[in-house]
Amino acid sequence: MTETTQLKSPSKYHQDFVAWCEDTVAKLKDRDIEGLDFEALIEEIESLGLRDKRELESRLRVLLAHILKRSYIQNSYDYRGWQNTIAEQRGELELLLKQSPSLKNYFVEVFEDSWRHALKRVRQDYPMVQFPDEWQFNQDLNAVLTEDFWLIGEDVEEN
Repeated sequence: MTETTQLKSPSKYHQDFVAWCEDTVAKLKDRDIEGLDFEALIEEIESLGLRDKRELESRLRVLLAHILKRSYIQNSYDYRGWQNTIAEQRGELELLLKQSPSLKNYFVEVFEDSWRHALKRVRQDYPMVQFPDEWQFNQDLNAVLTEDFWLIGEDVEEN
């Protein structure tokens, strides 16, 4: 290892992220390929995709947990709050999927793990409630984003 390598100072990317972004944008606009920090640029672009995937998983977990609560917990006092959270998460997921349609495939890939996480969470919060071991509803993306699953069977019970 040379002395120069040992004394190499941290890049602008590690010292001041905002300054690095501004500098990178300026270099891209100027088509200054030689001046780009490719390693940092690659790292950032990779993290952008991962960020959206993490957001999809997080929102899906919250959505599924609230669908479970609204569908299986008999507490009309909380229905409105759960339904508001369901609507909010659905709206944010729709926006995310509109911005990155390729995440639709990721939705299918992570649905089961997200379901398991949501189920574990609601079982911890409501140990006296019997939740099903498997997702009882349609898990098609469109259904998860639109259907009021808690109304399924309600007409039958009322008659």
